[in-house]
Amino acid sequence: MGPGRERDVLVVGESLVDVVRSADGTAREHPGGSAANVAVALARLGRPVRLATAYADDARGALVAAHLEAAGIQLATDPRTIARTSAALATIGTDGAATYSFDLAWELGPVADRPAPLVVHACSLGAVVAPGAEDVAALLRRLRPTATVTYDVNARPAVTGAGPDVVARVERVAALADLVKASDEDLAALWPDLDETSAVARLLGLGPAAVVVTRGAEGATWTGQRCTVEGASRSVGVADTIGAGDTFGAALVDALWERGRLGADQREALRGIDENEVVEVLDHAARAAAVTVSRPGADPPYRHELG
Repeated sequence: MGPGRERDVLVVGESLVDVVRSADGTAREHPGGSAANVAVALARLGRPVRLATAYADDARGALVAAHLEAAGIQLATDPRTIARTSAALATIGTDGAATYSFDLAWELGPVADRPAPLVVHACSLGAVVAPGAEDVAALLRRLRPTATVTYDVNARPAVTGAGPDVVARVERVAALADLVKASDEDLAALWPDLDETSAVARLLGLGPAAVVVTRGAEGATWTGQRCTVEGASRSVGVADTIGAGDTFGAALVDALWERGRLGADQREALRGIDENEVVEVLDHAARAAAVTVSRPGADPPYRHELG
């Protein structure tokens, strides 16, 4: 499992139920949420995972809890901080792409600093929705001296808007992160007056070692201190795109973990990562995401499925 196997990854953010409405009008419920998807993806790749999240003591909460337990994920806090489990209505178009509307509640319970994780991953709504967002930022500040911090912007402007307050919260978390992942759609929504290159430069200027921009079927770009690397996506039949970005982000963490690039003591090494390593990291992430898009819902691959 590579260096750092005695430490784990702490994922922080929302869990919810995806109510998936297909193009034919049928609907299904899948446990999901960006943070939960990342935690499950990492667990299926064999990494020890704790999840700091929130769901209610209700039927949908039971669905989420069973999903996390089946993946072997430990809870880092009591999740029962909200009155109802959040839900996302995902409508699938004829091309497999999902559009979302949300019924969201987010509040983070107390999270202990010990055991000290190797990496802390924050993402999406959990990083910007009050009141939990303040606790997420405080937790990242506390753990950053010993852990790598990764952040997937995964913006949801339909829920949060994309005004100055939201942008400020995104930039606050990016400034605490060593690695930031964002889609081209995230950048366009949050910084509409900037082209992609300028938006990436803005994020890099906040302090992370690298920014990874994903473009779905068009691949991804890693922009770091030493190199810029283009990575191709994998051609695959698309069931839907739910959880694809979350899987990509989890697989980035997994690949860097395998190469011994995680932990605060590796912060400068991550800044100096060379092009050959980055090519391998992006390829691993693309292969993992391709499996997820090939099957319905947020259903990331197990290690053995990646060959």
